[in-house]
Amino acid sequence: MTPSWIDVVGWLGAALLLAAYALAAARKLAGHSAAFHALNLVGGAGLATNSAVNHAFPSAVLNAIWMAIGVVALARARRPPVRPSGQA
Repeated sequence: MTPSWIDVVGWLGAALLLAAYALAAARKLAGHSAAFHALNLVGGAGLATNSAVNHAFPSAVLNAIWMAIGVVALARARRPPVRPSGQA
């Protein structure tokens, strides 16, 4: 049996989330880096899509929240650091 496109999306999402975690745990990727947050965002999107299509709504909601956290963290990672006032 050939997997459906939604299965492929779900497996890719799972692989991206696991890759982000494994790379961060191995200290190959910083947990605050844009790459880490991008992997989590795209991985969460894959799992959220798969979960929603398969009517696994608790998982879909969890991954939608995971994505929202990823969007905020990615936006923060892309901003230049703010210097405390009074410092050059």
